[in-house]
Amino acid sequence: MAKPLAKPEKDEKERKITYAGKEEIKCPICESAFHREELFSGRVNAGNLTDELHRTYIPMNQWGEVQPLVYELTVCPSCWYSAYKGDFSAIGPRHQQLLGEGIASRIEAAERLFQKVDFSSPRGIPEGAASYYLAIMCYEHLSAEFFPTFKQALSAIRCAWLVGRLAELRPGELYEDVALGFYRKARFLYRRAMELDSSGKEPLVEVKWFGPDSDKSYGFEGVIYLSGALEFKYGPRNDPEKRAANLIVSKRSIAKLFGLGKNSKSKPGPLLEKARDLFDLIKAETESVPGADDEED
Repeated sequence: MAKPLAKPEKDEKERKITYAGKEEIKCPICESAFHREELFSGRVNAGNLTDELHRTYIPMNQWGEVQPLVYELTVCPSCWYSAYKGDFSAIGPRHQQLLGEGIASRIEAAERLFQKVDFSSPRGIPEGAASYYLAIMCYEHLSAEFFPTFKQALSAIRCAWLVGRLAELRPGELYEDVALGFYRKARFLYRRAMELDSSGKEPLVEVKWFGPDSDKSYGFEGVIYLSGALEFKYGPRNDPEKRAANLIVSKRSIAKLFGLGKNSKSKPGPLLEKARDLFDLIKAETESVPGADDEED
């Protein structure tokens, strides 16, 4: 009896999660040439949206766990300069000098925190988290037209999410504490970005993608909400009066967000639902504080 024919090997593309982009990129810092790692379409299965506007993904049998955020940043595999796609090649000579001077320090800092990472091979969760940590350091040297404070805030919250996942994959390696540190950094940076927007020093009106995740941009309203959510969850608690004052500011901003939502059907519904929940949580904590009931609704 003849043996059944063996099933042919799956097409290589069908087994891969990512591919090398066609365009060759030249790093403006070290002049190395490389190709961006891009995510194939159809490799993710969207799950729930968290109260931090983070989209979770359900592992698929064929590809396992895929986190789109891992591939968002362009990272030079030689000097570890990291930036968002539209910014990577747009920097000027002054930025190039500052970022060139910081090569050794940023590589050392990322390796110290994430141990063995490699940007010349397909990325995993550690490389994804490291890419955002590197971006926080790199945007420190970019000028206002790049919205550096906001880009740092966005990178910090995404880094916190990926490090949180890394903590689940590597229990006992203290990544829970690292994730908490990035959440607190994100909380500070989101507040700072809103202050700089209000003062006109870094106006966010021309930001093209507010995120915070890669699947949907919730606009500046999302920034207001997330700033409040981070303040509530990760803000300092050692001074109850100062905490209450910070939360009241967040509550009033959320109240204004409600007003926008009532008057416009274009505002995303899920964001307003989460904003209302956050508003109620803050109100419950601050209702005994003088002045906390001003401008509630």
